[in-house]
Amino acid sequence: MAAALGGLGLLQGRVRLAVAAAATSSLGRPSHRPPVRGGAAAALPSAGRSYGSEAKEEEELRVRYLDDEHKGIVVLGLNRSHAKNALNKNLLKMMSKAVDALKSDKKVRTVIFRSEVPGIFCAGADLKERAKMHSSEVSSFVSKARATVNEMANLPVPTIAAIDGTALGGGLELALACDIRVAASSAKMGLVETKLAIIPGAGGTQRLPRTIGVSLAKELIFSARIVDGEEAKSIGLISHVVEQNEAGDAAYRRALALAREFLPQGPVAMRVAKLAINQGMEVDLVTGLAIEEACYAQTIPTKDRIEGLLAFKEKRPPRYKGE
Repeated sequence: MAAALGGLGLLQGRVRLAVAAAATSSLGRPSHRPPVRGGAAAALPSAGRSYGSEAKEEEELRVRYLDDEHKGIVVLGLNRSHAKNALNKNLLKMMSKAVDALKSDKKVRTVIFRSEVPGIFCAGADLKERAKMHSSEVSSFVSKARATVNEMANLPVPTIAAIDGTALGGGLELALACDIRVAASSAKMGLVETKLAIIPGAGGTQRLPRTIGVSLAKELIFSARIVDGEEAKSIGLISHVVEQNEAGDAAYRRALALAREFLPQGPVAMRVAKLAINQGMEVDLVTGLAIEEACYAQTIPTKDRIEGLLAFKEKRPPRYKGE
């Protein structure tokens, strides 16, 4: 494998071959469910850059590259306090640019999505902006929102949503696109679009049933029900629930602790494992095992694997470089 990230593109090609081979195996059961596709690579901006050039009074998306013991963790913070972090054209544009910039940087190990606004994660689409749109613009906006959320889901590194406040509609869809969700017990979550005589349009009808099951997902969407952190944990919508603290960032602190658990692991292995899981979940078991085999093969020739074995032999922590 060449560079770790360059190898991912080659790996995705091999995974597709594995899917085709498994589909035409002796079992004769071709899969009709295509694997999830990963995104293209792009250049990373300098540390500390925020894509808020169009924001007048505040940076609507804050991008922070953490240092010291948190080095390798990137935090994307929604910061539209006047609009409860509602998703408008500008914020979607900034999110898309930020996510696109993270895809090919081998130094990025985990991404945390959070809110910089107390008591709110994301209220969904900016309905005030939408009310001014022509019907054709609405369709384009929803397509852009769906594409941006898909780009987030296809980030090659682990992603964590830290939900310290309300996450409704598109806000919950954004969280559902993350690998792991952590929420405060006081947080409120729900796909409430049916109240407006529409349906979730940024992946909610697909990702929610894959997360909590078809029947329960239908119930929540049909009723536009809002659940708190405790109930969200009980139905499997989130992985961890924490009591909110005075600073209002308990979920973010838990997400940061999780991200630190990921940092010591082999970077290439983490990316390949995510690819194997994501694509394997979209196909039958036989095809999924073929995908796993193709992915596993890509970890064998890496320098990180050699370093891992050497560190084990020498009884010391490994020093991975993502190669």
